[in-house]
Amino acid sequence: MSDIRSMQSPSMAGSGVGAALRQAREQAGLSLEQVGKQLKMQVRALESLEAEQWERLGAWVFVRGQLRSYARFLKLDIEPYLPQVQAGFERPAELVSHTYTPHYQVVLESIGRRAVYVVLTAAIAIPVWLATRPHLGNEARRTASLEVVPVDAKVTPAASAASPGKVHGPSRRQASPITASLAPLPRSAPALSLRFSGDSWVQVSGPDGELVEQGLFEAGDQRSYRKGEVGDVVLGNAAAVEVQLAGSTVDTAPYQRANVARFTVSSEGSLEPAER
Repeated sequence: MSDIRSMQSPSMAGSGVGAALRQAREQAGLSLEQVGKQLKMQVRALESLEAEQWERLGAWVFVRGQLRSYARFLKLDIEPYLPQVQAGFERPAELVSHTYTPHYQVVLESIGRRAVYVVLTAAIAIPVWLATRPHLGNEARRTASLEVVPVDAKVTPAASAASPGKVHGPSRRQASPITASLAPLPRSAPALSLRFSGDSWVQVSGPDGELVEQGLFEAGDQRSYRKGEVGDVVLGNAAAVEVQLAGSTVDTAPYQRANVARFTVSSEGSLEPAER
């Protein structure tokens, strides 16, 4: 690219940013395929940039990054165009579901989940309740700390022999059985988590290639996905996204290009570069 002309003003490159990019590329004697190979971008994305078909590229954060990468490669100043392009994005892209679920099906699934929860709770709670009820034994059961000796514990023969000659008070009854309380087990961490410290365009696809969700997330947002739910992930403005895998933070620098990270979550739960 050493023979490409120096930085030029947008006024010399047509009426829009797309026309300016196309004119700069043609003056440099480059084809879309050559540019795509150098920038590792799809030819379809380059065509959309030159045709100003922003709806094919996603949110403003994603489009701005691609425009700047393309312009930097051609040594073209497009900053004066960006406010006009941004004005065309009236509102952030909405998250869309890849399937439509009828209302009655949602209600039935909700009832089914609650029924399963009730059955599982009963299966755990009833045996514990039966095991701790005093009417099933001759002596009452109590819950106490395993580190504290009960006040009414029975005096052992060894203790009596250690203090000969002393008159002991009324004989104390034998201590009732002690039942230790059960503590809940910790919940496992999600397979993949995304934490946002700035605006970022995100596209998540399942292992079968179906779209799970896409849209623009803001600072403070967080998303979590179960194991086996995620296949391919694209992060615009990747520097503003913290990626955690099984509770551990993952460095996405090896998967970034022009501040856009693309990677795949394998079936073993590791990150791999996405196929371009």
